[in-house]
Amino acid sequence: MKRIFLVVLDSVGIGELPDAKEYNDEASHTLYAVSKSEYFNMSNMERLGLFNIKGVEEKFPGMESKEMFEGSIARLAEKSKGKDTTTGHWEIAGVISKMPFPTYPNGFPKDIISEFEKRTGRKALCNLPYSGTEVILEYGRQHIETGALIVYTSADSVFQIAAHEDIVPLKELYRYCEIAREILRDEHGVGRVIARPFVGSYPDYKRTSNRHDYSLAPPLTMLDQLVDAGLDVLGVGKIYDIFAGKGVTDTVRTNNNKEGIEKLIERMERDFTGLCFVNLVDFDMVYGHRNDVDGYAKALTYFDDQLPRILNALKDEDLLLITADHGCDPSTPSTDHSREYVPMVAYGKKIKKGNNLGTRESFADIAATVLEYFEIKQQVAGESFLKDILVK
Repeated sequence: MKRIFLVVLDSVGIGELPDAKEYNDEASHTLYAVSKSEYFNMSNMERLGLFNIKGVEEKFPGMESKEMFEGSIARLAEKSKGKDTTTGHWEIAGVISKMPFPTYPNGFPKDIISEFEKRTGRKALCNLPYSGTEVILEYGRQHIETGALIVYTSADSVFQIAAHEDIVPLKELYRYCEIAREILRDEHGVGRVIARPFVGSYPDYKRTSNRHDYSLAPPLTMLDQLVDAGLDVLGVGKIYDIFAGKGVTDTVRTNNNKEGIEKLIERMERDFTGLCFVNLVDFDMVYGHRNDVDGYAKALTYFDDQLPRILNALKDEDLLLITADHGCDPSTPSTDHSREYVPMVAYGKKIKKGNNLGTRESFADIAATVLEYFEIKQQVAGESFLKDILVK
């Protein structure tokens, strides 16, 4: 029974890519920035080899001295254009995006907003890039008084709709998102339409866990190939949303990293053959975008503290792959994602120890490796490193 557990530490980048200047992300290094917090401790990931990865070892002198770390490691470059969640996850799954998804630094065009208002029967407020917590503080009262929807974006390719759950029932808010998804196609095909429900009274509004993402459907991915081969693909967190449900046979949403880790461990106790694909989003959503270095550090330390439970649950044929989808350096003035390399840490009884693959050209190498492990002829991008990490 072969199983792969692929865990994405959302936004845990490990240093600027060569083209970071084009994205205004020079000198970004999410992991290093977070390590400066007194709350940072990743001794278990250190044991697996995280701090021996190229671009990490130079920032953490001394920590890379453990030559016989227990995993196989690599630094992965992003080949796609962009630095958002959808682009990163799609590339992990074997899709290289040659064009970035559209962004709207000045808000969405009038014709888009007019069509949205016409089809929903509600006016739109804001229509500007905004922090999710600040936008409800700024427009929440007007929304409650008028019933108009708070529409906003960010530096990412997103169309976000915020609404108070007492004013707009969730089912209705989700329907509005489906309408927006239908409108936002072709040149305006944003990566995600996101429902952002909130509760509370001014000024103590609070976003709820009932967020829902509506992504564009991706082309063929490794997930589709796995399912077509009769294997299971278990999604944990927002994986189902990111891939618009394509190639996912079983899914569970999570409210936070803690719940995501627990759902992962529950699935490790199941008998299945295939992939369990996990996104732990708190690093990005709760801490990275809010420039909360200490909060980010605590979240990484929590993951590291729980890692032995994950390692102990691995069976003989299991592979664990830990990676990320982009950066989100919380120490920079920007609250946006950052264009960074990401780590790849592989562990399991069949994985070589003390094995450093250097820098790989694409996140998609993960997809190729997964498919080769299950002996599926690859139809997506990427170069497999399976033979380089398996014990002969």
